[in-house]
Amino acid sequence: MNAGEKQRAPWIVGVSGASGTPYAAAVLRALIAAGESVDLVVSRASRLTLLDETGISFRDAHWRDDLGAWLARGADGKPDTFAPALDDVRYWSPGDLAAGPSSGSYPVKGMLIVPASTECVAGVALGLSKDLLQRAASVTLKERRKLVVAVRETPLNGQTLRHLVALDDAGASVVPASPGFYAGATHIQDLVDFVAGRVLDAAGVEHGLYRRWKGELGGGAAPAPTR
Repeated sequence: MNAGEKQRAPWIVGVSGASGTPYAAAVLRALIAAGESVDLVVSRASRLTLLDETGISFRDAHWRDDLGAWLARGADGKPDTFAPALDDVRYWSPGDLAAGPSSGSYPVKGMLIVPASTECVAGVALGLSKDLLQRAASVTLKERRKLVVAVRETPLNGQTLRHLVALDDAGASVVPASPGFYAGATHIQDLVDFVAGRVLDAAGVEHGLYRRWKGELGGGAAPAPTR
């Protein structure tokens, strides 16, 4: 790095195998729109979910094309709804335990796991580090960086609830993928963006994904903000 050059400090986004790939896409688009650098880890299980929910195959060798197709897709399945730039997105294979995010000396702002499956929650809570996603989350916790876990499962059994409490005790922010309706949602994308916005709120990243509560009843009857 040249003298005076700003060091790249990305947000790591981990996508696990839970249903909810539109949530991950909305978070990624918002981070890019906010001018944030992104390091992406897409687990092997999440590729099956992505294929099932969108018809898109995510391939290591063609990740940029596949990511572009995914992020361009609306939550309603319509292609070419969005056109995010991918210039400052770096992809790491989930099996690459020598990747940058596997080390605490790799500079990052924090990590967002969205959606987070119960298996992923358990692995991170127990410190298993079975793949890069879990390892990066463990590093994030040990380095006392921001970790946001957007758990997407229902109902939750006692074991998973205990794992979530353990993550909270370790300093993580647990954000259930539970959309609110007071922001005037009129489209499935509005509900997805609400959850994505709450994830970004927990991370401290500015966005305009949903209408915030202002203490005035009836606000949900108005149209949702234009993205």
